[in-house]
Parts: sequence; C-alpha cells; structure tokens
Amino acid sequence: LPACLEVTAWTQHEDGRMDEIMAVRHKYLAVEGVQFHPEAILTQQGHALLANFLQQPVAAVS
Repeated sequence: LPACLEVTAWTQHEDGRMDEIMAVRHKYLAVEGVQFHPEAILTQQGHALLANFLQQPVAAVS
C-alpha cells in the first residue's frame, strides 16, 4: 500500500488480526475508495453506511 494511503476499513480474522482492506483514504487529497457496495439495500446496514459516507465533509482541493 503506498504511503500516501491510509486504511479506513477492513475485515478481521477471528483473533482480531486485519484480513482484507475494504476502504482507503488519501492522506493529502480529498479521495476515498471502498471495495464493497455500502449502498446495497440487501445488506443490514447498507443505508446507514451510505448515509454516513455522504455526510462526510468535503475538503477543498487547490
């Protein structure tokens, strides 16, 4: 993973160790990425995940 990215979501093994990276955020740019579809209505928390993501403040990039 490049140093400019930080992991913001992941899956865990049963013992608590990080398993798969599910989301990253750029440390200096207003860029985030996810590897799953939080807007999927078939998930129990899909609507809440999407609402939380959309409520994040938008950073001005110059």
